[in-house]
Amino acid sequence: MKTMWKTGALTALAALALLTGCEKEQKTSFVTAKVERGNIQNSITATGTIEPVTSVTVGTQVSGIVSHLYVDYNSIVKKGQVIAELDKTNLTSELNTAKANLASAQSTLNYEQANYNRYKTLYDKGLVSADEYEKARLSCLKAKDQVTTASQSVQKAQTNLGYATITSPIDGVVLSKSVEEGQTVAASFNTPELFTIAQDLTDMRVIADIDEADIGGVKEGQRVAFTVDAFPDDQFEGHVTQVRQQATTESNVVTYEVVISAPNNDMKLKPGLTANVTIYTLEKNDILVAPAKALRFMPNEALIAKDQKIEDLEAPQKVWTLEGNTFKAHKVETGTANGQLTEIVSGVSEGTEVLTDFSISGGEEPEQQASNPFMPKPRNNRNNQKK
Repeated sequence: MKTMWKTGALTALAALALLTGCEKEQKTSFVTAKVERGNIQNSITATGTIEPVTSVTVGTQVSGIVSHLYVDYNSIVKKGQVIAELDKTNLTSELNTAKANLASAQSTLNYEQANYNRYKTLYDKGLVSADEYEKARLSCLKAKDQVTTASQSVQKAQTNLGYATITSPIDGVVLSKSVEEGQTVAASFNTPELFTIAQDLTDMRVIADIDEADIGGVKEGQRVAFTVDAFPDDQFEGHVTQVRQQATTESNVVTYEVVISAPNNDMKLKPGLTANVTIYTLEKNDILVAPAKALRFMPNEALIAKDQKIEDLEAPQKVWTLEGNTFKAHKVETGTANGQLTEIVSGVSEGTEVLTDFSISGGEEPEQQASNPFMPKPRNNRNNQKK
């Protein structure tokens, strides 16, 4: 009987020792971060196209054959410089015809004016009827109108002849050339495009398409950084100069055009390049900041040690510090935030260690799930039973 009691006691002690060995002490560690000076930024990204700030498409208002071209791609031109000429044969002929018609109309007017003067003298003396006088006066007026019409025709022919000499409207660089010598251009329905001239390639701009979800944060004057695939290691700077109100809808996606300055003193940027744009919609530098997690942290009595205590206070915004064995709350006034950092206006000083998170280590190991008699047994057990 004593032997059985000793055996049972030893078994109980062994089980207790086994259970005690499986238990591990639970330990809570707290993560802190310093309140320090830093920068808060918010940004949006988009793509855009680089283009000159001012570019002019040069065309012609008259039809004809291109007889001379004086510029080519990348040619530097000055305002008023002759860049092309059309064949002037037909235009000169039209001008000569208009001048001849004007001379004829002037001769007719001279005759009708003299005839009217004679009839007026005779009418004043009562030698001709009023009807004959009025006919002479009317013929003189018609002759004057014909002279005016012929004069306008001469002016039009001279203008068309002047259009045959094509000059540059601005100082700039020829970006494109659409015609060659000997080619016929027709200006019947629209103005043919001959050249595209950019005014100043050192002053470029980016036209970026901004999604409707982001356009609300974009304002004129905001800083912009962008890159181009041609120079992936270079970052270019600019700023927002215009937010256009016209929306563009494509595949049910609404975007707005934003104009961004792009200084190009080193001439790396070329018209038509695709720019990967980052617009900084929020920038505050050299301010006191703390991680946003610090304002969401709250100590839990179930996780702190027995000798630790909590000193809380009522405040809309607060951070916590661990001072010795005391978790102490501090009322703070916050400013700008970007989701990761929050500006601390007042409440704690620079260098303060605030609590941001905690982690738990140790604890009991998970117990093994009890075997279910209704679950199928392993294949090896079945084989052993058969044996």
